[in-house]
Amino acid sequence: MSDSTHIPTHYHLVGDIGGTNARFAFVPPGAHRPTALAKYLVADFSCFDDVMARLLADWRQLGLPEAGPDKTCFAVAAPPHLDTISFTNSPWRFDRALLERHLQRSSITIINDFAAVARALPALTDSDVEQIGAGASSAGAPMVAIGPGTGTGVATVVYDSNENPLVIGGEGGHVDYAPISDMEFDVLKRLRARFGRVSIERLLCGAGIVNIYQALGDIRGLPAELISPEDIGTAAQHDNPLAAEAMAMFFAVLGSSAGNLALTTGAMGGVFIAGGIAPRYIDLLRRSDFRARFLAKGRFADYNTNIGTFVITHEDPGLLGAALHLGERL
Repeated sequence: MSDSTHIPTHYHLVGDIGGTNARFAFVPPGAHRPTALAKYLVADFSCFDDVMARLLADWRQLGLPEAGPDKTCFAVAAPPHLDTISFTNSPWRFDRALLERHLQRSSITIINDFAAVARALPALTDSDVEQIGAGASSAGAPMVAIGPGTGTGVATVVYDSNENPLVIGGEGGHVDYAPISDMEFDVLKRLRARFGRVSIERLLCGAGIVNIYQALGDIRGLPAELISPEDIGTAAQHDNPLAAEAMAMFFAVLGSSAGNLALTTGAMGGVFIAGGIAPRYIDLLRRSDFRARFLAKGRFADYNTNIGTFVITHEDPGLLGAALHLGERL
């Protein structure tokens, strides 16, 4: 919690609530840049009500007005349109009506977490991203975000006739996985035996790294002793052969999926990799076939050549996007 933060008398609340972290910030009326308020680990709270109770207690400690925020926008890792929000990769859930009671008089807006990331894309600066390979970002053209983290998020931003950004959300992390190499086909066979249908999220997230690593260990006849994506990523950075192969496949699959999104959306504004994995292991990403697989689109390889690919290094584009979305609704 930010214990030295100045809180204005009137403010709006934004949250970015995923499968691993729940982040909150306040936004003074008329502003669009959030100021960090609190960050909690999802695993430390058994339910959403508990984290809201903690947030309210922290508000009071900071001297927040008892009346609560004027407006609230939460970006959630879940389908946002239902009355009961059930998170995809955590046991948390909440009812909109109960949330309104928690926040007293606040007007509540719920959006998908990657819709928030996509809304932030036009506001990112060069210092907020790391470019991977060549290509460019054309102003006013569609931009797409894909994010391997606790799960896999996808969203696109386009522009209307007045050049205002419009976000197209969805559940693109749950599209079917399509292997390219023979080894990827072998991995798919093992994942299909475990899960039945295999979406790209079965590979492109933290648990997906473990899935790839274990499948490769089975194929290679090698012991897959590491049990967390962090351990696998660290071992890959220290040239552990099985871990390095798993991370190389992870980023190759990410490149193929990002390239497919570029073709599907016409993302001449760029393809942006969000989530916590890519920034942490950007050295492995740069050494991988990510960009080659992004470009490997047969007759349309030249099309993707002109499209830039970027890793988002901004601390929390979800909070930024939620603040911008909220500002457009005031």
